Amino acid sequence: CRATNDWVAKEWLDKEPRLRASILVPVDSPELAVQEIERRAGDKRFVQVLVLGAGETLLGRRVNWPILEAAERHGMPIALQIASSLRVSPTANGWPSYLIEDHVNFAQTFQSQLLSLIAEGAFSRYPKLKVVLLNAGIGWVPSFLWRGTKEWRALRREMPWVDRSPAEIFREHVRISCQPIDAPPDPADLATLLE
Repeated sequence: CRATNDWVAKEWLDKEPRLRASILVPVDSPELAVQEIERRAGDKRFVQVLVLGAGETLLGRRVNWPILEAAERHGMPIALQIASSLRVSPTANGWPSYLIEDHVNFAQTFQSQLLSLIAEGAFSRYPKLKVVLLNAGIGWVPSFLWRGTKEWRALRREMPWVDRSPAEIFREHVRISCQPIDAPPDPADLATLLE
């Protein structure tokens, strides 16, 4: 990650002042991730902390909280990129055989990460933390928010530190890139999805 960040700074940011970049961090080592955030955060051309969507632990787990704390302290969002370290299966049921399986399951990866951040209380602990979801579409969001809120109402005694519905937390803390847009064929249906 350090070498990648140095390369990006030298080969891209130094040559084009209009560009901005992400600090790539090794989530599998929170201590090293924090060191890399601290090393690069002073360079204002780096505007967010980039982590792979799939890893050995969910991002909301307390072992990863130092990464979230460092990002919040420096005013940087955590950007989740759909990717995997390839040490763990990108699906809940094992390794896919075809690229289409991998692509369709991207939404599952983001749902798992978001639910972890919400249920573990990361947004309660770090109230200024923002998360940006990159490259997994938006079509899955309404059903995720509906079901997350429904289940939270029934099970919130299990996690009293989550004082608002997942939908409210999502609206305050999460942003989504619109590429790729998984838009329905009729533009009116897209408007309904966005609403």
